Amino acid sequence: MVLRAWAVEHRAPVEQVAAALERVGGWFSDRTPIDGAAPDPVTAPTLTTAPTLTDDEWVALLGADGEQLEELCAHADAARRAVTDPDALTFVVNRNLDTAVAAGLTGRPRLEDLVVEAHDLGATEICMQGPLPADAPADGYLRLIERIAAAAPVHLHALRPPEIRDAASRMGIGIDQFLQRARSAGLGSVPGTAAQVLDDEVRRVLAPPGVPAAADQWIEVIEAAHAAGLFSTATLLYGHVETPAHQVAHLRRLCEIQSRTGGFSELILMPMVADNTPPHLRSHAVRTASPRESRAVHAVARLLTLGAFDHVQVAWTKLDPDVVDDVLLGGVDDIGGMLLDGELLPTAGAEAGRVLDPAALTGFAERAGRVPRRRTTAYRQPDAGQLLRLDRVGR
Repeated sequence: MVLRAWAVEHRAPVEQVAAALERVGGWFSDRTPIDGAAPDPVTAPTLTTAPTLTDDEWVALLGADGEQLEELCAHADAARRAVTDPDALTFVVNRNLDTAVAAGLTGRPRLEDLVVEAHDLGATEICMQGPLPADAPADGYLRLIERIAAAAPVHLHALRPPEIRDAASRMGIGIDQFLQRARSAGLGSVPGTAAQVLDDEVRRVLAPPGVPAAADQWIEVIEAAHAAGLFSTATLLYGHVETPAHQVAHLRRLCEIQSRTGGFSELILMPMVADNTPPHLRSHAVRTASPRESRAVHAVARLLTLGAFDHVQVAWTKLDPDVVDDVLLGGVDDIGGMLLDGELLPTAGAEAGRVLDPAALTGFAERAGRVPRRRTTAYRQPDAGQLLRLDRVGR
């Protein structure tokens, strides 16, 4: 397999990108008003399917630069306006918890205290990820779900596919059985992280030595979660050893899963951050994805998955603020979570110290020409009675 070097940008020849853009433009011309304004989802409901480009054409668009990149992003943003609220930048008020930290809270504060604090600050979601320690009780994951669900009326978005496999194995039951028990205990949805790129060769490079890497293992768990009545996010980790062709194939595969299950709530695009690269990958990961690549990946993802995914989210903690500004103008409708730290134990989450405070959130929205709008994990309107405590967020 030929792996890409991070130091090399993949750009298609100008004429190849131009031909692909002409195809996209022709597709849009049949669906947009004469004045060129973005179609309204009520008056132009036909803008709900992706352009019928070949994989080679999508790969070419991933190499767009300069004026061609601006045209690509403009098409992607028109698609965003057609299928989501055109004036809104949505976000969820949430708190992250590391599973091992949550399990280790035996004194003060208790796990329940952190959940109640997050709810009192206005959080509608607790996101818990990461493995349990090896010596934890066999039903340790299930106990944590029960405790969080009982502490406050929040949505629990927890357990990546590797943790679900681990949980089922510890309890000696099938994945589907564990998921049914987890849902009954209070699990609301599953993070689709750990997908990386759904290609076995790429995943073998990314996986630590001795860790199973088959893409089908991630797909099996995600489809089982959807079958159990749980929805999940979908993700793409880009900017490492994959090629643009891998990115396109990955997005196609996510769309295929969505067509079977309808269980994905959103698509989150995350660059690998070089500072967090594990030792076995450092010879490949010499820098993170460029701003140009991030813009192209988000725009192509919006267009290629149109009709399968309404919501495309930017991983704001993994990109410079000016790059976040750019991708918000190129097809992205959601900025993800505020990641509240709280005051009782601010280090309890994996991205502690990265709170999206109200001023920064408002700035992102204003620069994108939109207004910030709260949502739940399932993209619904939060309970009007639960207020966001702006005076305490970010402390």
